[in-house]
Amino acid sequence: MDLNTKLAILADAAKYDASCASSGGTPRDSTQGRGLGSNDGTGICHSYAPDGRCISLLKILLTNFCLYDCLYCVNRVSSNVRRARFTVDEVVQLTLDFYRRNLVEGLFLSSGIIRGPDHTMEQVVEVARRLRQEHDFRGYIHLKTIPDAAPELLQAAGRYADRLSINIELPTEAGLAQLAPEKDTAGIRRSMARLRVHIDDARGEAAEAAARPLRFVPGAAPRRAAPPAFAAAGQSTQMIVGADGADDATILATSAQLYGSYRLKRVYYSAFSPIPDASSSLPLAAPPLVREHRLYQADWLMRHYGFEAREITEGGGGMLSLQVDPKLGWALAHPERFPVDLNRAPRELLLRVPGLGVKAVDRLLLARRVRRLRAEDLKRLRVPTRKVLPFVTTADHRPARTAAGPAALRQTLAPEQAVLF
Repeated sequence: MDLNTKLAILADAAKYDASCASSGGTPRDSTQGRGLGSNDGTGICHSYAPDGRCISLLKILLTNFCLYDCLYCVNRVSSNVRRARFTVDEVVQLTLDFYRRNLVEGLFLSSGIIRGPDHTMEQVVEVARRLRQEHDFRGYIHLKTIPDAAPELLQAAGRYADRLSINIELPTEAGLAQLAPEKDTAGIRRSMARLRVHIDDARGEAAEAAARPLRFVPGAAPRRAAPPAFAAAGQSTQMIVGADGADDATILATSAQLYGSYRLKRVYYSAFSPIPDASSSLPLAAPPLVREHRLYQADWLMRHYGFEAREITEGGGGMLSLQVDPKLGWALAHPERFPVDLNRAPRELLLRVPGLGVKAVDRLLLARRVRRLRAEDLKRLRVPTRKVLPFVTTADHRPARTAAGPAALRQTLAPEQAVLF
C-alpha cells in the first residue's frame, strides 16, 4: 500500500478525535538558527473536518488495526473497514514534510491497539522521540496515550509531548462496561492519576529552580539549568455524547470530577456518529450537534465562571436547553437573583449576568472605580446591551417587570437561525 493511500485511510480514521487545541505548551521556535519548526509562529494553515471542527495539526492514527471491539468505534476489530498501518519512519517524515510546507503546526498521534498496549505505546513514543531528539522538532506534539500501557512508557511520552490525553470514552462506568467491555474505567483513571503526579512534579521542580538564586561563574553566562519538562500543556480527555443513555447532568458531573481529581486541561465532548454495521445497542441517529455545543458552553461556565455542574442543569430534567445557552437558562430560572447592581455587585455575581464575559466584568470593575456606571457606558465597554440590560441596574436604568416575566425574556433573547438563502 502506498503512502498516500495510508494517509487517506489513517487521517480519515482519526477525525473522530475532537481534541486539537494547542494552547499552553512550552514556547519553542527556531529563530536562533537552531532546530526546525515553531509551535507559536504565524502562517500555520488550518483545515476543518466536515462537522466544523478545527484541525490545525497533522492528525493521524499510527494504525487503525485494533484488538478491542468497542461498539461505538469504527476501528473496532469486528468493523469491516479498510486497514492500514504507518511505520514509525513514515510518521516522522510525514510530520516533517507537512511542517516544512507550512500545512500544520504539529502532530496529533493516536493509534488502535496492536499486539498489546505496551507495544503500541512504544511505537507512539518512538515517533515523538525521533522528532524531538533526532530532528530537533520544536512544533507541537499531542500524543493519545494507551491507558493500559506500562507507567514507564507514559512517563517517557511526557518527556517528548506537549500534551497527553487518555480518553475516558463514556461518562459512566456502566456505559463503558456495556459498549466497551475490554476497557477498564479504573485503569483509565489510574493512568490519569499517574500523569497528574508527573505533571505536578515537573511543575514543582520548575518553580523550585526559578526560585533558586543564580550562581555567577567568571566567564560564563548566568543561566539556570532547566529541569526536565513533562507534558507542559497538561492532559486532556474526550467523552462520547449520545452513544449511551447518560444525560447532560451526568456528563457534566463526570467532567467536574475529572477536573477536580486529575487537573485536566480540557474535557472534549464528541457527539456520537453512527458508523457502518453498527451494533443494535447504539442509537440509529446522531444527537444534535447543538447538544455538544451546549456542553462546551456549560463546561466553560464551570472552568471560568464559578458555576457548579449541578446548578447548570437543575430544573431541566438533567438535560441542557437546546434553545438558549446554559448561562441564560440559569438566569431565567433564577429571577430572584436579578437585577444585579452593576455599581455594587461583587465580581462573582457579575460573572453570572448573561452577556457579561470575564474580560467585560474586569473592565466594568475598573470603570466603576472612577464613576458610577450608566447604561450608555455598557456600549463604550462593548457589552451586548440587549442581552445584559434586562438583568442589571445602573445609575440611570432599572429593567421593567412584565407579567410574562422570564418566559417573555426567553422568547426575546433566544437566538434565531439566520436565513441562508
